[in-house]
Amino acid sequence: MMLCAFAFVFAAAVVMAGNDPTDPGARGGSAGAGGSMANLTVKEAKFFDAGLDEFQEVQSVIGSVADTEEGLGPRFNSNSCVSCHAHPAAGGTSPAANPQVSMAVSLGLTEQVNTLTSLGIISPNGPVREVRFASDGGVHALFTITGLPGAENCQIVQPDFSGHLGELKFRIPTPVFGLGLIEAIEDATILKNEGPKQFGINGIANRNGNDGTVTRFGWKAQNKSLVIFSGEAYNVEQGVTNELFPDERGEGGTPDPATCRRIVAAPQDYVNYDVTQPQQVIDNVSAFANFMRFLAAPVPVTSYANVTSAQITAGEAAFTKAGCNICHIKSMTTGRHGTAALANKTVNLFSDLLLHNIGTGDGISQGGATGDQFRTAPLWGVGQRVFFLHDGTATNLVDAIKAHGEEAAGVKNNFDGVGADAQFNLTATERQNLIYFLRSL
Repeated sequence: MMLCAFAFVFAAAVVMAGNDPTDPGARGGSAGAGGSMANLTVKEAKFFDAGLDEFQEVQSVIGSVADTEEGLGPRFNSNSCVSCHAHPAAGGTSPAANPQVSMAVSLGLTEQVNTLTSLGIISPNGPVREVRFASDGGVHALFTITGLPGAENCQIVQPDFSGHLGELKFRIPTPVFGLGLIEAIEDATILKNEGPKQFGINGIANRNGNDGTVTRFGWKAQNKSLVIFSGEAYNVEQGVTNELFPDERGEGGTPDPATCRRIVAAPQDYVNYDVTQPQQVIDNVSAFANFMRFLAAPVPVTSYANVTSAQITAGEAAFTKAGCNICHIKSMTTGRHGTAALANKTVNLFSDLLLHNIGTGDGISQGGATGDQFRTAPLWGVGQRVFFLHDGTATNLVDAIKAHGEEAAGVKNNFDGVGADAQFNLTATERQNLIYFLRSL
């Protein structure tokens, strides 16, 4: 009897493996993203354009390199916002070819990039990454300005990545499409989704430690607003000090030598009080925030390649049948907002913006988020993404779904067709259509 039972389980596993769907890959065609949202005023559109210009600006140490602004470093992960948020358009996420590698090579940081690639931290055809150490939870920048023009007297080295290989944790860039709409969703709307749900799902909101309001940006929903999100990223990713984060970061909590941190006076990004042109008065951090605030949400398609509208519609039904929509809620509505283009709008983000333990935790706490929790990633725009999960280790949607567990285990079982209640189990055709649906977003 035991042998027969084993044979049955083995046969069932083989059948399931044979019925796994196939991800057709990142959808081609128009990006359907990267432009401004509809119904902006003339002046709002001008601030969006100015923000896009700054988002695409390249930093150098002292601005001595042609077509660059000063302020890079002393430690950095890349030298522009758009280099990381590049795919499928400005504001997106990691492209197929990692710009961190090509950037470092172009700057002459050959030894630094070779160290990173030899350790498998980044690769030419892998995702853009930032690195954290589990022991302190903080970001440890990949590159230093040592050897770059303007930094001739700065001699600092990369973090000891080889000595911390067992605790390296990675994050890839989150796309910033439609973030103004997400910012405009009221706390009360998000909080309605908290609490126990079907299949053992139980999400909670992350909150700002000072005022207790709901935070929503970043992999752990750790940032409250687009301005804070921008200021922190400018300092952490490019090493540019600003009026929100006015101090150089150093390494491991220790400031770098004055010869590195005082090359350009801090803060390097600030309000330009003496300028009269409105779009130039504000600091870059606020310009980035305006770009993201007015950046349109990704536009889904009704068919693509050999995938029909009927298959996409059936795939969305399968998405709901399995219970994926419990966390990846299709839409929320913005509240009353001072910007008409953001007020009372339906936001088809496919996320509850809550924290869940789905078995992919990295052991790092941020705000109220524990090491086991991540924010439900919005799925809009997922049709054209190349890398998935917080660390970019999944390169197709099927593997990303298979990585779900803990709170999401019941829904994943439904997807696999082995859930406890047969009425929620998907057939092989439904699984494939669900993948086609996701690639339409």
